Amino acid sequence: MEEKIEKLKKLINDSNNIVFFGGAGVSTESGIPDFRSKDGLYNQKYKYPPEMILSHTFFMNYTSEFYTFYKEKMNSLKYSPNITHIKLVELEKKGKLKAIITQNIDGLHQKAGSKNVYELHGSVLRNYCMKCNKFYNAEFVFNSKEIPICECGGIVKPDVVLYEEGLDETTLENSILAIRNADLLIVAGTSLTVYPASGLINYFSGDNMVLINKDVTPYDNIANLVINDKLGNIFKEL
Repeated sequence: MEEKIEKLKKLINDSNNIVFFGGAGVSTESGIPDFRSKDGLYNQKYKYPPEMILSHTFFMNYTSEFYTFYKEKMNSLKYSPNITHIKLVELEKKGKLKAIITQNIDGLHQKAGSKNVYELHGSVLRNYCMKCNKFYNAEFVFNSKEIPICECGGIVKPDVVLYEEGLDETTLENSILAIRNADLLIVAGTSLTVYPASGLINYFSGDNMVLINKDVTPYDNIANLVINDKLGNIFKEL
């Protein structure tokens, strides 16, 4: 492991256009549960499957039940950035890290101080009225009683990508451009099984790709360096 960490350090030192692509594993060490692990949300018992609750159809047809689940399970306001978030900020300040592409919706990268973050699946920090498009912060939604309602009477919807909804085109295009221009792509804390997000790494044509994840991924065979460990154990050494 020590040898792999030294190799990662050298790759970072030798690179000037780094892109970090992260998934749920980036935030689990802050205490935020993931979705697909044995203790994740998808393996817990609810009246409806979480995949159904977090769909556009369910949101539209069972809005009150959606918000009961959403407020209980998606509230990231009480969590703080961890060592991985902090180290990424340092790399950005040094001018090496050009972009963070995240599948997470918790806003912890921005909370840590990162500036150039592309949130593929949106963010709980942004919420808009479906009727007049007025912006509301996360506190308004999570502290509301039952369904959050705008002053105009419209329903306030989180700016997160639900099942059956497409990714934001601008975010997608910016993410692809960042990956295409990168000389080092660090993919971390993701199983790389969620599409279309995971397919983005196919746009990478730079010199080195590093995969850091507790478990194996379908892309391990094309990476220059694979580290199977918790992110915190790796990033605290950088």
